[in-house]
Amino acid sequence: MQLVFYDRSYHDLIEQYQITEQQLKFTGAPIESNRLTELDSDRYAILAIQEGNLVTYFNLHKNEGVKPFADNPSAILLRAFSTDNRYRGKGYAKEVLKLLPSFIKEHFKEIDEIVLAVNKENDVAQKLYVKCGFIDHGERRMGKKGELIIMSCSL
Repeated sequence: MQLVFYDRSYHDLIEQYQITEQQLKFTGAPIESNRLTELDSDRYAILAIQEGNLVTYFNLHKNEGVKPFADNPSAILLRAFSTDNRYRGKGYAKEVLKLLPSFIKEHFKEIDEIVLAVNKENDVAQKLYVKCGFIDHGERRMGKKGELIIMSCSL
């Protein structure tokens, strides 16, 4: 598996990404999230490519994007994390989260913490994040889609 920054050569893969209504209860659609990266220079679209297929999509957001969730100016926010419905249940999300710290260390040398906000009702995602080293310090926020659990992983 390879983590890559989005560029226009991946546009068709984003267009073909399949995400269910159930998934959209908790995350943003890649096509919409990708548009937001074009408007914010601190927001990066990252694609997980496995054998030429886009299996997982997410954004990394620095500076103003992370401020509502962390006081650490050296933190980065993981957001809009999803796995294409055709590839769910195959361990790709877990593999991506295991690769993420080294990817961030390589491309964002100033970052020392990954922060994320997971919906309180999204038990599957919460368990995955814990398995991959994220810690729930008890902090909660209200988001557009319900109560959020703030989790973090030190690098």
